[in-house]
Amino acid sequence: MKRIFVAIRINPEIALMNMISSIQGALRKESIKWTEPENLHITLTFLGDTEEPVINKLKSSLRKECAGSGSFDLVIGGVGVFKSLNDPNVLWAGIEPSGRLTGLNLLVLRCLEESGIVLEKRPFRPHLTIGRIRSLSQGSGLKDLLEMYRGVELQKAHVNEIILYESILLKTGAVYKPLEFFSL
Repeated sequence: MKRIFVAIRINPEIALMNMISSIQGALRKESIKWTEPENLHITLTFLGDTEEPVINKLKSSLRKECAGSGSFDLVIGGVGVFKSLNDPNVLWAGIEPSGRLTGLNLLVLRCLEESGIVLEKRPFRPHLTIGRIRSLSQGSGLKDLLEMYRGVELQKAHVNEIILYESILLKTGAVYKPLEFFSL
């Protein structure tokens, strides 16, 4: 049994790294678990604990469906939070709406169905998690930081593959181990 997810790896460039560093500096006194740059990704779907035979079916389906589907570009910009501004739990960089990205998500969901995997139907909200918020002080300045980066384009990323990852939970945090790469 492996804890798995399908994602697009993002290699951060200077503007994105500068934004992350700026936010980390501004929130340095807060209790936040920051995402390491090498772990930045857009999750297409999270499966959780999955049996090896099901993983093998999924690999086969993804290999077949992804081949020749075509690469594309996407835009990373803006910053926000999940849950609410009054009680945030995830700090993220946004992804501009993209028909190609939505189509890729649907392709992955079809592969899951073909592999006999049924997931709850939740809306696809593409983002890069840059930090998991444990707690914030009243004067953290989070609202001002979000406003400062509203609508700011941080990076264009070329997407030419997706990755099936295993998420290994350690006391120091999750380690993401690529299991297989699927070219588009």
